[in-house]
Amino acid sequence: MGDKMRVVVVGAGAAGFFAAIACAEKLGDAGEVTIYEATAHPLAKVRVSGGGRCNVTHACFEPRELVRNYPRGGRELIGAFHRWQPRDTVEWFAARGVETKTEADGRMFPVTDDSATIVECLTQAAEKAGVRLVTSMGVRTAERAGGGFWLTLTDGSNLRCERLLIATGGNRASAGFTIAEKLGHTIEPLVPSLFTFHLDDARLIGLSGVAVEEVAAAVQGTKLRTSGPLLVTHWGLSGPAILKLSAWGARELATANYEFPLVVNFVPPHTAESLTRELWSVREKNPRKQIATWSPLPLPQRFWERFVAAAGIVPATPWASVGKAALATLAGQLTAAEFKVVGKSLFKEEFVTCGGVRLNEVDFRTMESRVCPGLHFAGEVLDIDGVTGGFNFQSAWTTGWIAGQAMAESAGL
Repeated sequence: MGDKMRVVVVGAGAAGFFAAIACAEKLGDAGEVTIYEATAHPLAKVRVSGGGRCNVTHACFEPRELVRNYPRGGRELIGAFHRWQPRDTVEWFAARGVETKTEADGRMFPVTDDSATIVECLTQAAEKAGVRLVTSMGVRTAERAGGGFWLTLTDGSNLRCERLLIATGGNRASAGFTIAEKLGHTIEPLVPSLFTFHLDDARLIGLSGVAVEEVAAAVQGTKLRTSGPLLVTHWGLSGPAILKLSAWGARELATANYEFPLVVNFVPPHTAESLTRELWSVREKNPRKQIATWSPLPLPQRFWERFVAAAGIVPATPWASVGKAALATLAGQLTAAEFKVVGKSLFKEEFVTCGGVRLNEVDFRTMESRVCPGLHFAGEVLDIDGVTGGFNFQSAWTTGWIAGQAMAESAGL
């Protein structure tokens, strides 16, 4: 090995791979970069993300706007995003033969709509850069030794490295948190960040798959408020509005044991009063039409019918026969529907956590530990999490690239 600098990356996820590639490309023959992955499945989360399509990043190219999508870590990421942001990510993949496309909501995917495209690109880039990948082999312990670290692997063997990067994600069972803690770091409590809401409500029975394009949702008794599309599921509610609420309220909702009152306005920016006036106007203009079969609002027909019934109005009633009190009740149901949330579920297979390595213990110019020289971090092992839409991958690419560059530069390159 001679005088080559040895870099070890713990974790073969998006952040670990990106950091290893950035480091190896810059180091060249001056060093050796090895990724150790405890499972047999590198880049597993990349494969399942976006329903198997891989939501690579988000088309938001202004760092100060971009950081608004991170319930935790936004302030620390501003400077980092000035160095590596979604535009750089898109260009990086394009330079390696992967073209991306932008969907109406800003999410960006490979044009193939296949996450395997991203997995293959990262794997090939790592191989080309000379990165060594060792699967089914984790790092159990790490100890500071002189100018580097002595590592113990899960098979009991030992090795030495000059630079160590922990990129084990947000899984509380991973060794990354244990290693970081023993090397002097504080771990913020881990709780789920992106999850859907469980509730059992007669108004929603049989409506699974029905979506409302824009709602305003709030957790009663708190400052938690979001907006966006909503999806009715077999077990309750999902969609971007709910997922954003779960991300911003991760710690608060965990403290409530995921039991809390949810209020949804299905027709923003209407209030109960303004909607009552509009419904009364509709009644005047369409007196003979049946209220359940003719909706004046941008809501799915089945949804409208269910809420008409929930307001105590007989579906076949002509608009002319519906009194002002009944219309006010209907308006109240649509602008301030109350639901009792009684639990949560993961969002698809995408496990995102709030919590991790405390951010003020890391220098975001290099992603190096402020308490243990030579130790770096990238990705969700940090107390960083974004809302759904490609933001978590972007923070992985950004922190991974910065860490990779810094580790190579420590060799004098």
